[in-house]
Amino acid sequence: MCYHYSISTSDKEIERRFIAKFKPEYVHKPVWHNNGYNHTPMPIITADEPDEINMYNWGLIPHWVKTEADAKKLSNQTLNAKGETVFDLPSFKMYIGKKRCLVLADGFYEWMHVGKEKYPHFIYMKDRQPFAFAGIYSHWKHPDTNEVFKTYSILTTEANPLMKRIHNSKERMPVILRPDMERQWLKPDLIKDEIKNLILPLEDDMLTAHTISKLITSRTESSNQEMVMNVCEYPELVL
Repeated sequence: MCYHYSISTSDKEIERRFIAKFKPEYVHKPVWHNNGYNHTPMPIITADEPDEINMYNWGLIPHWVKTEADAKKLSNQTLNAKGETVFDLPSFKMYIGKKRCLVLADGFYEWMHVGKEKYPHFIYMKDRQPFAFAGIYSHWKHPDTNEVFKTYSILTTEANPLMKRIHNSKERMPVILRPDMERQWLKPDLIKDEIKNLILPLEDDMLTAHTISKLITSRTESSNQEMVMNVCEYPELVL
């Protein structure tokens, strides 16, 4: 699955890479570690506004949710949408057809399980460029205040060989779109089979990874700092 990622690239580099502009009212600060359960606003590009970068909250709230309590509960359960079931589950099936988005990132985090220990890894593109997760999005209106909450979910799929070694407890990974597939993902007229053909594991040779310190799970120190990405070696993992 995918519950932790980064987008620490500068605004100008993000705009250049994705050929889109941040809306003037949005302020994006570098995020070295985004924990999905914090529901922090993060940059995405939607099918409705493909030339603009918007800030949405991670954890999709379907438009049909009736209460704030249900919305909060569900947002913790919809950080990810499995590619194998996204067309079937009530929380997602109304959005995969037309409401697809690019979730902008430059790395993500997963844990390798070895015996009773877990070792955090930072995974990123070999060229260190930003990339896009395949996502879906929704707008939910609060029934009492009429405030509109803009939310998204990241699609996941079976792991490629690299991610099978790292995320060895679940053998899953986020759907990372190749750059030449990103604009295709946003096209509103795709049929079901065309969408399914984009929900694939990224080629193994496009990604690399390294182990990091356990700062990422610290309860006393903020993990949203640049050093969270630094290499940390664990001698017991050396073959």
